[in-house]
Amino acid sequence: MAKGAKGPKGKKITLAVAKNCIKITFDGKKRLDLSKMGITTFPKCILRLTDVDELDLSRNLIKKIPDAISKFQNLRWLDLHSNYIDKLPETIGQMTSLLYLNVSNNRLTTNGLPVELNQLKNVRTVNLGLNHLDSVPTTLGALRELHEVGLHDNLLSNIPNSISKLPKLKKLNTKRNPFPKAESSDMFVDSIRRLDNLYLVEEKDLCGSCLRKCQQARDKLNKIKSMATATPRKAIFSTLVSPNSMAKESQEDWRIRSTSP
Repeated sequence: MAKGAKGPKGKKITLAVAKNCIKITFDGKKRLDLSKMGITTFPKCILRLTDVDELDLSRNLIKKIPDAISKFQNLRWLDLHSNYIDKLPETIGQMTSLLYLNVSNNRLTTNGLPVELNQLKNVRTVNLGLNHLDSVPTTLGALRELHEVGLHDNLLSNIPNSISKLPKLKKLNTKRNPFPKAESSDMFVDSIRRLDNLYLVEEKDLCGSCLRKCQQARDKLNKIKSMATATPRKAIFSTLVSPNSMAKESQEDWRIRSTSP
């Protein structure tokens, strides 16, 4: 772009346009979908629609998210991926109803993530992949309800222990980061995978009938797993922490499973 030239104007979003973009999800929630509309600035008119439960502004040209985003107090799902955002406002910490936050594929640095993120006590999924993070925000260690974290395609050299101690963490994507030793990332992810094999009782503590039932259930599960691995299937979006709208146009089923209480 030549010096002094103006950037793209983007599509004008009016209140009427925004209202027409409100959809009802399968679980009866109100979703405002303004994705892929060529928006260059956060549309202030949507601040009059703060009763929505979900807001999708992904795949636009937005550079800044205003402090007023905190007016969406009922918001449980916020998708800002694939924009040009380099900083999140401190007020995002006031959105304590959030269960899902996707800010992947932006221009975020570690300094662009406010400490106030540690106030999102209910958030279950945070996707920070495809950004410019050179360290993991320590605030993530305070989010005890986190199930899934995306940190792939950044500039990370290590993962803090506070992340490994998150009690409910099930999925972590740290692929394509410049770790000093490739095995360091693998060891960390393995420590999370072990949660899948957690046993609450020992075999010697079970009665014969209960032990047989447990063994039958385990054998059935192993059989299903072996059948799945025996049938080669083409990997679909295998590098993502979870399917999102970058990878899948229709994400209603997955989103409902991820955000249901």
